[in-house]
Amino acid sequence: MSASKDTQRGTWKVYVRYTDWMGQKQVKTKRGFPTKKEALAWEREFLQSQSKDMNMSMNAFAEIYMRDMEPRLKHSTFMNKKYIIEKKILPYFGARSLASIKASDVIQWQNTLLNARDEEGNAYSPTYLRTIQNQLSAIFNHAKRFYSLPVNPSEQAGKMGKANAKEMYFWTQDEFLKFIETMKSKPMSYYAFELLYWTGIREGELLALTPADFNFAAKQLTINKTFQRIGREDFVTDPKTEQSNRTISLPDFLCEEIQDFIASLYGIKSNMRIFNVTKSYLHHEMNRGCKESRVKRIRIHDLRHSHVAHLIELGFSPVAIAERLGHKGISITYMYAHLYPSKQYELADKLAEDRTRASAELKIKSGDEDVQENE
Repeated sequence: MSASKDTQRGTWKVYVRYTDWMGQKQVKTKRGFPTKKEALAWEREFLQSQSKDMNMSMNAFAEIYMRDMEPRLKHSTFMNKKYIIEKKILPYFGARSLASIKASDVIQWQNTLLNARDEEGNAYSPTYLRTIQNQLSAIFNHAKRFYSLPVNPSEQAGKMGKANAKEMYFWTQDEFLKFIETMKSKPMSYYAFELLYWTGIREGELLALTPADFNFAAKQLTINKTFQRIGREDFVTDPKTEQSNRTISLPDFLCEEIQDFIASLYGIKSNMRIFNVTKSYLHHEMNRGCKESRVKRIRIHDLRHSHVAHLIELGFSPVAIAERLGHKGISITYMYAHLYPSKQYELADKLAEDRTRASAELKIKSGDEDVQENE
């Protein structure tokens, strides 16, 4: 019998003999089980995981999945994945056998998340719900593709949430100027929101900035990293995409403002974060500023949309905007075209003017031809 009493500790232990993925015979010892039943249950699950038996629990397979994926992902991406699995999937499915989970079980799980509320009583956003759903599907797809799970029950159940937010919100320049006035009492907030609006950088890119990223002589800002806080740990990693590595030209007034702000930070070094705050701090300040200025509440990411909308209003091309924002391609930039509907009226007016001009030219040309025929 593999389970035996550990007389020194008063607990149970297990010796397991198995063959690893290289065909080598191995022995594993696990101690500290309060009861023999728990020791044997662990042994059974361990052997199932080694044989890739799909009757293993979701808890056991999640460990296999994360071991398989960790070397292939950025650390911050992996930690986000791990958080969703541990907080949103395993509490519901963890003890269930992987092969026993059906589409109807996934639907019940979806309903639980659709009815869930955070500490402030808010439902999860449609895009976050879709992210959670995609993670569950990824686990089942991995089991199906590499470990012979017959079907993906998450795929059968259908999607919840939405891949993209239904609408893009933005501030006009006037709305931003009203908002930023309320930030002047807190320099950290003021300069953070100035950079977000006038450069269109992402929130994580802002929080990763150091003095070394600014070249004030050339009036340029280099974006080459992003900041995330996952759990209680802070991570500075590569940007979201390869295109996110970019250099942004800065207007004179913003160069002067940020140069003065950095100079005011006591003891800051070239490799230290300028905005040593969290996303939660920025969200709180956004709420405060919207309340005091009475402008509509938008998300912090919508400041990026606001920057694009402003550039569209100024007449810049999609190619120039895509380069500045670090978009993968101009197709993403075209998604913002509706943000200034007034442009449609200008476009219609231009079409009308062009038609009138063309008609007049045609009449003149026709008149000349008539004269020539009469002659």
